[in-house]
Amino acid sequence: MILTLSQLAVIAATPLLVSAVPSVEVRQAQKVTVDFTKKYQTIDGFGFSGAFQRANLVVNLKEPKQTELLNLLFNTTSGAGFSIVRNGIGSSQDSSKDYMNTILPKCPATPDGTPDYKWDGKDSGQLWLSQQAVKYGVKTFYGNAWSAPGCMKSNNNDANGGMLCGISGASCTKGDWKQAYANYLIKWAQLYGENGVKITHLGFLNEPDYTTSYASMQSNGNQAAEFIKVLRPSLDKANMTDVGINCCEATGWSVASQHASQIASSGAENMVYAITSHEYTSRISGTMRTTRRVWQTEYSDLNGGWSTAWYSNGGSGDGFTWANTVFNGVVNSNLSAYVFWEGVQDRATNNNNNEKLILVDGQNYVVSKRLWAFAQFRVVRPGALRIGASGGSNLKSSAFVNVDGSVAVVIINSGTGTQSVSIALSGSTLTSPTVKAWYTDNTHDMTAVDVTVAADGTATASVTGRGMISFLFTPGAATVPPV
Repeated sequence: MILTLSQLAVIAATPLLVSAVPSVEVRQAQKVTVDFTKKYQTIDGFGFSGAFQRANLVVNLKEPKQTELLNLLFNTTSGAGFSIVRNGIGSSQDSSKDYMNTILPKCPATPDGTPDYKWDGKDSGQLWLSQQAVKYGVKTFYGNAWSAPGCMKSNNNDANGGMLCGISGASCTKGDWKQAYANYLIKWAQLYGENGVKITHLGFLNEPDYTTSYASMQSNGNQAAEFIKVLRPSLDKANMTDVGINCCEATGWSVASQHASQIASSGAENMVYAITSHEYTSRISGTMRTTRRVWQTEYSDLNGGWSTAWYSNGGSGDGFTWANTVFNGVVNSNLSAYVFWEGVQDRATNNNNNEKLILVDGQNYVVSKRLWAFAQFRVVRPGALRIGASGGSNLKSSAFVNVDGSVAVVIINSGTGTQSVSIALSGSTLTSPTVKAWYTDNTHDMTAVDVTVAADGTATASVTGRGMISFLFTPGAATVPPV
């Protein structure tokens, strides 16, 4: 088409409005529909561990760094908003290397003898960290023992495997120590309670299918069930009926599935709160056959060098990789909790790998994007019910109804380009919701993004390629339907 000079003059005088609008806005929005009729698992939360004296790294930080780091871990508006702390229950004679010391350095001569507990009031820095978590509103504290004290075991050592004496298959000549071990775990929990931290869950094994040179103890699911049948009534007798038993911290999903089956066949399934698994030897896949809740309680990238990247060619330590890892567990395998391995770690340990969320280097710290992947789930609070979410090209969507009636929607953009995402709450009675959204990518960490809300409550916002976005719908004029 040939334009006249007068036509060109008109065009030149006309503002090019499209250029002032981000290109994504002219694209058709990808629609994600939240379905309240589809109901899945209840969420207990997301967390990390401060075991093996890593908590002391936070204890030893000076202000204002210490508070800054605590905010990164627990603050629900500026940090990751973690709601679970997994503490190691020590079994070692002292705190040499990075070991966690036992509260029973010397067992009585017989299983029914009077124990002489020794409490240092610190518990490898974990007590202080837990006390700070309480101040942020954290209510889920999981005490997990890697081993019983060596004097209760077949090898007389808390390290190098061995079995709890009294368990079937354990070669012991010193009697049955199952009750003594149950009492030991209860005493540890009571000591925390006396210091302002209520222990809500107890575990008595860690990777019992793997023998290590540090604290470790062997067991299969059937043998674990024998101890559960002692621990559960012991907790009840100690007025700790609300403390859940978790088992058995397998090295991988396939072994954890075996544990679940064996515990059920041994008649102890109803005594367990959650079946627990790690992801080192086999990754989470499918849903576990159990009536109990399922937690992923430890996993990290043990091999990769320290990385703060969000997306770097799909590296195993990248934030985007971890966003997908957590999403897979929660949405595809119905996990009620996902707990990362260490919250903090120093530069020297394990060649400064990616098994931590935050690198603490003396009096300084560096935050990885893995932490911000977890932060995207901070809109999902303990007690939330996962509901249906689907739709959109290259989008992974999940939705949850929180106890307070708010609706959280967490989305991963698997595509390489920016996408406009519209969230429709199918069946909701939210007519005037307040909606906020935050996104994370290579250059943003849980950054607030503008949201457009239509008259029908549909909310629209943009998320960058290989980015992650979370929406929070807060009840306004009406409430969401009961779930």
